[in-house]
Amino acid sequence: MDFSFTEEQQLLEDTVRRFVAKDYAFEQRRAIRDSAEGWSRDAWQALADLGLLALNVPEEHGGLGAGPVDTMLAMNALGPGLLLEPYLASAVVATTLLRECPRQAGLLEQMAAGARIVVLAHEEAETRGDTGRVAALCRIEGTDFLLDGRKCVVAHAAAADALIVSARLEDDLALFLVPRDAAGLTLDAYPTLDGTRAAEVRLAGVRLPAAARLDAGRDALVRALDIGLAALCAEAVGIMKAALDATVDYLRTRRQFGQPIGRFQALQHRAADMLLQYEQAKSMSTLAALRCTSQDAVLRRRALAAAKVVIGRAARFIGQQAVQLHGGMGMSDELVVSHWFKRLTAIELAYGGTDTHLQTFIEASVQS
Repeated sequence: MDFSFTEEQQLLEDTVRRFVAKDYAFEQRRAIRDSAEGWSRDAWQALADLGLLALNVPEEHGGLGAGPVDTMLAMNALGPGLLLEPYLASAVVATTLLRECPRQAGLLEQMAAGARIVVLAHEEAETRGDTGRVAALCRIEGTDFLLDGRKCVVAHAAAADALIVSARLEDDLALFLVPRDAAGLTLDAYPTLDGTRAAEVRLAGVRLPAAARLDAGRDALVRALDIGLAALCAEAVGIMKAALDATVDYLRTRRQFGQPIGRFQALQHRAADMLLQYEQAKSMSTLAALRCTSQDAVLRRRALAAAKVVIGRAARFIGQQAVQLHGGMGMSDELVVSHWFKRLTAIELAYGGTDTHLQTFIEASVQS
């Protein structure tokens, strides 16, 4: 199989890397993190101007119509920058879901231009990786829908203009587009481990017109989450590569006992183990990007679960080694390594942890 990238794909990756280096450097990110909103509207517009928000929008709706491999390259390059903006949540997951809804073409065009942000509000306290386990309820009253329930750890909810909310409608799982300022919807926002913002979302009798129900259900939700999982894996690989390079550079320059500490064999072995873990994770991320849109649901599920397990373990190992090999300064807020470690820790737990996906892989292997 040919794993080489086209000239356009390489240009995409190079463009994103230049953006991160020039316009989203570490000190700029810290200032954004400490701001009242916790994210930058200027940075979001810059992503739109680069065409990144249009990457997953179909061409007929003003987008680029790119696929998971292009998204993988973009996420690889964005990873080291530790974006505080809702790129994964809005430009990947929500966009992927909305493009299956013909009536939302206008919204997709606005999202591609950076004018609107939409995020998915699906996870609940008892979901635990089971997409169909939803307690939020939808009742029909005349021609309207009434939503009641609670969604947990909704990434970037406070930055969104609208939420895609999942709820049980009789025996079905339905999706609704809910304006953030809808009556009966409240947000309890907070910063998370990696510096991004999330919120607990409560819905108490939120009344919606019939048009608020999306032309998509559980299958479309699963497909969007699978593409999001592949993108998350790609982000992790980008961060791991940056952490590995920074650690090797530190071992080459930090001197002790009159020589660089990188000459000590024990530290060389640890760096070699980091490289091995990175290469395995990179290969599995590529597999996830190639399989995340497969029509074979069992094959897709098995590949993505395997990727998340390998990448989750690699993220933990590389993150911990990077911090330890930098010594005490590896834990300081002033060093980007500590922030990479926090984000890798969050990624390991996101979209289902390592143990959850290991069980998923076993179940899918039995079915295949």
